[in-house]
Amino acid sequence: MEARTVSPRPAQDRSAPDRQDGAHVALVSPRPDVALLPKAHLHLHFTGSMRHSTLVELAARHGVHLPEALVEDWPPRLHATDERGWFRFQRLYDIARSVLQTPDDLRRLLRETAEDEAAEGSGWLEIQVDPSGYAARFGGLTPTVELVLDAARTASAATGVGIGVVIAANRTRHPLDAKTLARLAVRYTDQGVVGFGLSNDERRGRAYDFEGAFRIAKRGGLLSDPHGGELLGPASVRECLETLDADRIGHGVRAVEDPRLLARIVERGVTLEVCPASNVGLGVAATAADVPVRRLFEAGASIALGADDPLLFGSRLARQYDLVRAEHGFSDVELAELARQSIRASAAPSDVRDRLLAGVDAWLPS
Repeated sequence: MEARTVSPRPAQDRSAPDRQDGAHVALVSPRPDVALLPKAHLHLHFTGSMRHSTLVELAARHGVHLPEALVEDWPPRLHATDERGWFRFQRLYDIARSVLQTPDDLRRLLRETAEDEAAEGSGWLEIQVDPSGYAARFGGLTPTVELVLDAARTASAATGVGIGVVIAANRTRHPLDAKTLARLAVRYTDQGVVGFGLSNDERRGRAYDFEGAFRIAKRGGLLSDPHGGELLGPASVRECLETLDADRIGHGVRAVEDPRLLARIVERGVTLEVCPASNVGLGVAATAADVPVRRLFEAGASIALGADDPLLFGSRLARQYDLVRAEHGFSDVELAELARQSIRASAAPSDVRDRLLAGVDAWLPS
């Protein structure tokens, strides 16, 4: 299902009765623009953050053939709740990654991503990358990580958006590979690596198998940030919570199906990185209104809205706030609280957090 099939109601809600006598017509003040709301973006994948125009340009430059789903039919129609659908999603992602062939391509991606984040009110970004997907082209795991970190520092300096990197293991690879990545990630905690993740198809690798890698990462001072509860149900979330000692969980929306589990998440203060457009795009939810943002919020869960892969789902961070405003009736006060939750759940330095939190207060109408 295409992520853009759900259109939010206009952000500016004006009411003007039909008056013919020239009397004053009262206007309801427009609601503040969510793109101006300071926030942190904690769920964004590296290749998936690329601008569509950049994908097309780099493909032409490097002679990479793009399927119609990434050109004329963009954003692609996806439905990944079955393995065939996930294979198609992953294939499109791999094709997109193949256009990143030079260090300058990676630097451009991060610079443009940071520019887009700044335009959407994001003052802090944590971008997730599996260096094994790029290592063969950029001289190995360590040179790839160093290139990404250097590009992130340059992009941050140019845009003012703070950037942390989450190194992610791949569920479809051997757990020993994950341990190698965890040790590598710990080596760069003082250079911008802030967390350790686990991504790809939940049905092809249990969180339990990666406990050793996450133990290494946690002992090294990194946030535990695995994906869970997207394509599988509460049991997948529980493994992330209990076995991987998660600080945040990528997606996690299926936790709503188990009240005890959800209560445990709330009790432990674990943040769920909820991605409404992505959930619709992959068929996890039929519409944005079916993503259980309101139920999670009212249960007391900490939520950080995320865009996941804008390149494949066609929308970035501010759109996610527009969706919960339109489809779940979030007030401006509630949207501000979502922004605060994203900032508090981040690895941003205290001065950045304080500045962003003050900006959230200033965004609310007096």
